[in-house]
Amino acid sequence: MTLLEAAAALRRREISSAELTAAALQRIERLNPSTNAMQTVMAESARERARRADEELARGEGRGPLHGIPIAVKDLFRTKGVRTTGGSKLFEDYVPDYDATVVEWLREGGAVLIGKTGMHELAYGITSSNPHFGAVRNPWDRDRIPGGSSGGSGAAVAAGMVSMAMGSDTGGSIRIPAAFCGVVGLKPTYGRVTRFGAMPLAFTLDHMGPLTRSVRDAAAVLNCIAGYDAGDETSSRRPVENYVPDVEPSIRGLRIGFPENFYFERLDPDVDAAVRAAFNAAASRGAEIVPLRVPDIAAINTVARVILLAEASALMEPHLERRDQFGADVLALLDQGRFLPATDYINAQRLRRAMQCEFARLWSHVDCLFTPTTPVTAPRIGETTVSVGSETEDVRLAATRLVRAINPLGLPAVSIPCGTDRRSLPIGLQIVGPPFAEALILRVAQALVPAEVPVPPL
Repeated sequence: MTLLEAAAALRRREISSAELTAAALQRIERLNPSTNAMQTVMAESARERARRADEELARGEGRGPLHGIPIAVKDLFRTKGVRTTGGSKLFEDYVPDYDATVVEWLREGGAVLIGKTGMHELAYGITSSNPHFGAVRNPWDRDRIPGGSSGGSGAAVAAGMVSMAMGSDTGGSIRIPAAFCGVVGLKPTYGRVTRFGAMPLAFTLDHMGPLTRSVRDAAAVLNCIAGYDAGDETSSRRPVENYVPDVEPSIRGLRIGFPENFYFERLDPDVDAAVRAAFNAAASRGAEIVPLRVPDIAAINTVARVILLAEASALMEPHLERRDQFGADVLALLDQGRFLPATDYINAQRLRRAMQCEFARLWSHVDCLFTPTTPVTAPRIGETTVSVGSETEDVRLAATRLVRAINPLGLPAVSIPCGTDRRSLPIGLQIVGPPFAEALILRVAQALVPAEVPVPPL
């Protein structure tokens, strides 16, 4: 059952929030030992919030489609009175005295917060193999990673523990788990969703967004969490619109960009075939496929890596003397960032602005772009390299290669399932649009993705 289907059933009195919450808790109890998707389960408070939601709905005090729906948030969103670790041993006992704005707005929308999801340490990686709290495992194959850093959110949604879990995305950390776990992952435009109260990784690259079981669910969540927040200096004042597309939207006449360079290089053959099939599906629905050359994505990726290395290391500088508190992979990245010259960071930000202007010229030719989300499906836990054709790549660099550039560009992007590979592992399609074109890319996504993504055999 999708989030919006559950919402409709609640309002028809066919089910109660208490029943939905009990079912979610039972599923977590059964599946979490093998997936480690949920780091903290808030069973008692969730049951109480569900009871209040049922009373409010019975009085006709509906707060919107999330009212009474069990949800989860990545464990970097501060939650008042509930431990928030950021996946780090440094913060394993940190209990905030306030909610992140996103959590506050979700609560105001009536959502039932059922727990906090596991993640890569400090959100600085793509495996979610956390040395402090254990590896999160992909529900499609427990020997494989769910992606990261929002791996617990992707795994929890794929396993049906919740119909929505919040994630964060600095270099692909919503879209990679969405692709590897076969769910929908939305990274909104930079500034569209407030970051206040979320533990940062890189101030100028971080984005917050949902992972869900349907496109319309992701859009409904965006309706709840989008908008201006004075607590976030980068928050946009641009008016919020209704992002939920029709059940069967039209994409006739839309111009969809087919990148002739970069994005279809070094792909697993199954990924290549599935994404090309998505172009054919869009064309069959009346969209125009426009071949074009995109700007130098490899250069933008380099810019993004320099910015991330510098900003993450600056952020964690006060803690770096406690070296035994970090996992080896994260510590190595933080050490790299400390050795970057300030001139490299400044020049990266200058190049970033130039590339944003260069990329903006694309939107006079196309309405959105299709690309693969990742060049391969989910690697095995512990693998440090993957084979892509005749070449071998570092797992982290391969997984982020097709998504990282969208963060410094600040563009909205959604990853949706678009098939499976020869091992029955999910494949993701990335849809990228102009700034603040969330409604457009969600409409296109809704036209192509099944009403509800498949559940892995559990």
